[in-house]
Amino acid sequence: MNADRSSALWNAIFNRRMLICILTGFSSGLPLYILYQLVPAWLRDEGVSLETIGLFSLVAFPYTWKFLWSPALDRYVPPLFGRRRGWMILTQLALLLSIAAFALFNPTDSITAVAYVVFAVALFSATQDIVLDAYRRELLPDEELGLGNSLFVNAYRFSSLVPGSLALILADQLPWETVHLVVAAFMLVGLLTSLFAPEPVTGAPPLTLRAAVVEPFHEFFSRSTLRTALAALGFILLYKLGDSMATALSTPFYLDLGFSKTEIGTIAKGASLGASIVGGLVGGVVMIKLGINRSLWIFGVVQVVSILGFAALAEIGANPSALFAVVAFEYFGVGLGTAAFVAFMARLTDKRFTATQLALFTSLASIPRTFANASTGFLVEAMGYTDFFLLCALIALPGMLMLFWVAPWSGPRQPTGAASISQ
Repeated sequence: MNADRSSALWNAIFNRRMLICILTGFSSGLPLYILYQLVPAWLRDEGVSLETIGLFSLVAFPYTWKFLWSPALDRYVPPLFGRRRGWMILTQLALLLSIAAFALFNPTDSITAVAYVVFAVALFSATQDIVLDAYRRELLPDEELGLGNSLFVNAYRFSSLVPGSLALILADQLPWETVHLVVAAFMLVGLLTSLFAPEPVTGAPPLTLRAAVVEPFHEFFSRSTLRTALAALGFILLYKLGDSMATALSTPFYLDLGFSKTEIGTIAKGASLGASIVGGLVGGVVMIKLGINRSLWIFGVVQVVSILGFAALAEIGANPSALFAVVAFEYFGVGLGTAAFVAFMARLTDKRFTATQLALFTSLASIPRTFANASTGFLVEAMGYTDFFLLCALIALPGMLMLFWVAPWSGPRQPTGAASISQ
């Protein structure tokens, strides 16, 4: 029996589906980091003003509003490769060409043209994210959602080394035109993966665009009671809220405690990246054994306790060892919680409308974070850091309480969809 369980665990971790998650995660993260790391460095190196570079942050628009055109990806099927792989290949080919198009322009002479290319990259990147999220949900069985999403997110982060490190090193040796072409070539990772990956088996797509817009909402709210559906949406809004607020002003917090910029850059940033990656991987493996429901409970408790670590650090002061321990534990919890939370949202979708529903859920999850984080500065000024972090821990509790309704500890190990939430 133990041998059978070990074999099942091994097969869940080391299989073709996990490799696809890693390679598509790399393809998903690369365009975003090009926009946020490579393009600003290129523009500044070419003498573009900081004010103009700052305006380029508006490229985030397609990522925030991607749910507006996500129904089209559920409704329409490209003529080749199937509904999911067809859109994956189209968006990845468009990204390869648009990223390479940076090589055609000099920012000092054609800043408007560069802005159009930046917007094109953001639009194609957000569209790729829609279809990759849908594909991953349809490809992975429920018990592999946690690990598959963890590997995807970690590969997403790893892709930052290309535009944020390799490209800048090459730019010291080669002209920017060549650098852009080299970076664009890395999109072949995703393109080749999509060409050889299997098309998931799903139901027929919606018959009309109107149905693609309306049916995902109708399907979600008609699975069970209205209370059940609203509970699921409330959980999506609240589960990560306290944790997100606690980390919103982390760098100013470290500076105010008296840590040097070097200590923050080496200790805090290094600990956060490494711990979040390890947490995501551990979370994915644990979910294979425990399931999504129980993982949400355990990882949620870790998140709440890790917030209290910041309150302790506020009292301890500028102690490098304490900084490393607190940050590592916090971002280990972030990695755990994110793995379970993303898996929960993926499980909540209906495979006929995966693109639309998942785009809506992920957009919904970002709303409270955006508005709540905007208030953190005022709260710290009024309360001080210690009380602020205690408040963040309290704000995390309603999301935990929602687990009684959306993911009960004693509920089914791998329920699928909102219809099972109340079981």
